[in-house]
Amino acid sequence: MRQIVLDTETTGLEPEQGHRIIEIGCVELVERRPTGNNFHQYLQPDRRIDAGAVEVHGITNEFLADKPRFEDIVEDFIEYVRGAELLIHNAPFDVGFLNAELARLEGWQPLEHYCTITDTLALARKKHPGQRNSLDALCSRYDIDNSQRQKHGALLDAEILAEVYLAMTGGQSALLLESGTEEGASWSETAVRPLSSERTPLPVIRPTEAELELHRKSLETIHRASGGNCLWLTGSEMKEPGLEPS
Repeated sequence: MRQIVLDTETTGLEPEQGHRIIEIGCVELVERRPTGNNFHQYLQPDRRIDAGAVEVHGITNEFLADKPRFEDIVEDFIEYVRGAELLIHNAPFDVGFLNAELARLEGWQPLEHYCTITDTLALARKKHPGQRNSLDALCSRYDIDNSQRQKHGALLDAEILAEVYLAMTGGQSALLLESGTEEGASWSETAVRPLSSERTPLPVIRPTEAELELHRKSLETIHRASGGNCLWLTGSEMKEPGLEPS
């Protein structure tokens, strides 16, 4: 599974008013692990950047004066995202700008033609209804360090969103595979440890009948709360009386 965490910075808020993308940042995840094969590009927008936007990301027209235009990097960008699942926080904003850029050029389809798109803001709102789900709020909720985020930046925000997404979806939540991994060592060399054949067998502790009953009651609660979608209850167990969702 190949996923691309993507963020953009722009000259303003509305592509319909001629605002343009000035930075694209992408972080690649394969099987939920960062590969280091990231994509990062500043872009010359051929228009002035709104003062309010500069206050948010700190990128100026002077800085972008010698940068390529979107048409110069579109082939590399589309080839990079082709076939992947894009993870974007508030996806309609970034996708709207990217599709506006693609529409200015001949021969290119909307972004959805080349890849699938998942809105991580929608995921967060579903997981944490009624709570703040901005990137900063999620960093606080999942104890992710965003102290470097003094200004918005596409690549930095994509890196932070990658950590937030992994934590929010219940998997690996750190970009480093192992804090003690030596440089150049593979994950398998550092994280896999063969067990001695002479080791003492681990004891098997069976649950008591009382513990099994408590476990079953917990599963019944999950089963009803999820509308009958408790994955632990399968086959005949799901058909027993009293386990139907209320």
